[in-house]
Amino acid sequence: MSLSSEEVERYARHIVLREIGGPGQNKLKAARVLVIGAGGLGGPVLQYLAAAGVGTLGIADDDHVALSNLQRQVLFATADIGRPKAERAGAALAAINPHVAIVLHPMRIMADNAEGLIATYDIIVDGSDNFATRYAVSDACYHARRALVTGSMGTFDGAVTTLRPFESNAAGTPNPTYRCLFPEPPPEGSVPTCAEAGVLGALTGIVGSTMALEVIREIVGFGEGLVGRLLLMDTRSMRFETLRYAWDADNPLSGTAATAGT
Repeated sequence: MSLSSEEVERYARHIVLREIGGPGQNKLKAARVLVIGAGGLGGPVLQYLAAAGVGTLGIADDDHVALSNLQRQVLFATADIGRPKAERAGAALAAINPHVAIVLHPMRIMADNAEGLIATYDIIVDGSDNFATRYAVSDACYHARRALVTGSMGTFDGAVTTLRPFESNAAGTPNPTYRCLFPEPPPEGSVPTCAEAGVLGALTGIVGSTMALEVIREIVGFGEGLVGRLLLMDTRSMRFETLRYAWDADNPLSGTAATAGT
């Protein structure tokens, strides 16, 4: 796969970076990335991955644009209200970069359909807003052996991590799963929704852009990624910190009980 003269000019600021260069840009062009959720987090992820030249972007979202979305979901405009998010996101990305193939999946990702879709992509990005989808996606990525970049937000805080639990670290210990970090979803109704608690609009751009950067690093292969590390962002104090977490032998996916039964 080679870059056209127009693509060379478009991605010139990437190509001059020693860590990316022509080979890295070709890796981006060859990559297939599925973004689950085209809202507050998924929007900036999609924008920056399209601009970066990721060859194929899948958009999975079954929601419609609402007026209350526009405070933070800057991928959409007022004229998009009432229209499907996946469709409008695809149109916006095509306007950003015509060299990117856009695949629409106007559906809600759940346990019964996650693995089949995920297996057709190289890297998965989870920007969903509900725990059922998060756990379904992380479990499916483990079984399909796909890297997962996942992010979440509170009212003024956010978090990002990368999961490759189907691999081991340099010491031979399995990489952690999402369930090593969060063993079980919280009880229903115990965590306020975005509509109930609110969210700082610009925060979605910070967290989503960080997720996009992590995807680019996963594809190209430079720097220290966030496998086994949870990046925490607190916009009240503008504090960023990284916490390490490890494989839990009791996790139901790759724990000792699970592997003993395989």
